[in-house]
Amino acid sequence: MHIVKPKRVCREYTQHLVAPVAAVFPLLCPVREAEWIEGWDPRLVLSHSGVAEPDCVFVTEAGPCDGIWYITRHDADAGVVEMIKITPGVTACRLNIAVEAVEGGSAATIRYMYTSLSAEGDKFVEAFTETYFTRFMQDWEARINYYLVHGIALGEVRCA
Repeated sequence: MHIVKPKRVCREYTQHLVAPVAAVFPLLCPVREAEWIEGWDPRLVLSHSGVAEPDCVFVTEAGPCDGIWYITRHDADAGVVEMIKITPGVTACRLNIAVEAVEGGSAATIRYMYTSLSAEGDKFVEAFTETYFTRFMQDWEARINYYLVHGIALGEVRCA
């Protein structure tokens, strides 16, 4: 048996969203994300309901190999979704999202924890800096808020 101390990074960010939990939570789904993230296109979604649910599995394009996601918890009443993403030979990731009601809308606390599985994974973990993560979360926040207000993805806006 070979036991190694993991190379791991944890990042957490709270987004301030302009809609109630009931409007936000269904958008945290491998299928529904395509409505508000231009270019989001999972290669495969395995779901009895056709959308996010416990034990839903989906595959996304990632380098050097596809990422495999498994939804371990999906509780609309609690506003919580948790999933595991494995990029074979690179990283294992746990993603937790908790959405709660706040004045004027909702707040989504998003937590990513990446664990390296290789030298390539070490590079990914090292590059997942606070600055990178904050920009990623702010972009996500802007995109979902734009969709919540306008009903179309931010990238779909075209100038006349």
